[in-house]
Amino acid sequence: MHEPPWRTTMRIAVIGAGAMGSLFGGLLATHPDNDVWLVDPWIEHISTIKEEGLTLITHEGEPLLLRVNATTDPDEVRDHGGLVDMALIFVKSYATARAARQAARILAPDGLVLTLQNGLGNREAIAEVVGEARVVQGVTSHGASVLGPGRVRHAGTGETFLSPPTPEMRPRVEAIADMFAQVGIDTRVIDDLQTLLWSKLIVNVGINALTAILRVHNGVLTRYDICREMVARAVDEAVAVANALGIQLPYDEPVRHVLDVAWRTGANRSSMLTDILRGTPTEIDAINGVVVREGDRLGIPTPFNEALVLLIKGLEATADERIEETLPYKPTML
Repeated sequence: MHEPPWRTTMRIAVIGAGAMGSLFGGLLATHPDNDVWLVDPWIEHISTIKEEGLTLITHEGEPLLLRVNATTDPDEVRDHGGLVDMALIFVKSYATARAARQAARILAPDGLVLTLQNGLGNREAIAEVVGEARVVQGVTSHGASVLGPGRVRHAGTGETFLSPPTPEMRPRVEAIADMFAQVGIDTRVIDDLQTLLWSKLIVNVGINALTAILRVHNGVLTRYDICREMVARAVDEAVAVANALGIQLPYDEPVRHVLDVAWRTGANRSSMLTDILRGTPTEIDAINGVVVREGDRLGIPTPFNEALVLLIKGLEATADERIEETLPYKPTML
């Protein structure tokens, strides 16, 4: 039987300690055999965690105070305890290559990199830095949001799936899944993630860009005919691309499924909307952009997703020029 190299203590670096990175890192730090470090450039967040701990508001609304190492400098992880057995990457997709290079500097020779990021293309970007055989790809249904420096809310639970890079790596990935389960992250190991990756991608295609452009919570997309029509256009194009790729989606009515997700998460603010409101880059290239690029390659028209990509990029480019003023309504006299 394979003996994992971390059978005593597993050193883990979580690169990207936003909502999801803090959630997973905080939970993993509760395992007595784990030495977990959160790595993120947000100084106030890291300082609060170092001084006061990480406060996690559970999905039941209960606050948990978690103790976890935190730093803005990935090299500090190596300098305080040596190289890590696993790096979890939770950064936005546009920062993946940089995060992979940071991971490579602190990763043990037989260490693994795990990505649970949104969108497609992250595994490939990481593999270019550390090699295909060291990248474990995953999908999670957990949700989280940042409430402030050192404070994160666990917004939703669900299953997490991991896929080993090679058959030989499966025992190690199963050991990781077992360790995840011990800290409350229900995790399964499967060989092919494409169906799950595309099913999640299509949900994001239908919700993220539209909520960011319209500046609305998820549930608003379900309440207006014009919004439901726009969701349908984005999703139908993505489904056509997925079908051409031979992806068997796990739901029979994709548009209804996406609208159901938007309704169930009605009070949520999508990550892309948050990025636009903050004036920071979005993950549009790894979401709707994937549909456009694959559509171009396969000869499948994706005009609505092309428009969404352009509009989001326009919002990114003009972030500093935004007019925030709300004018009073004056009815026109007949």
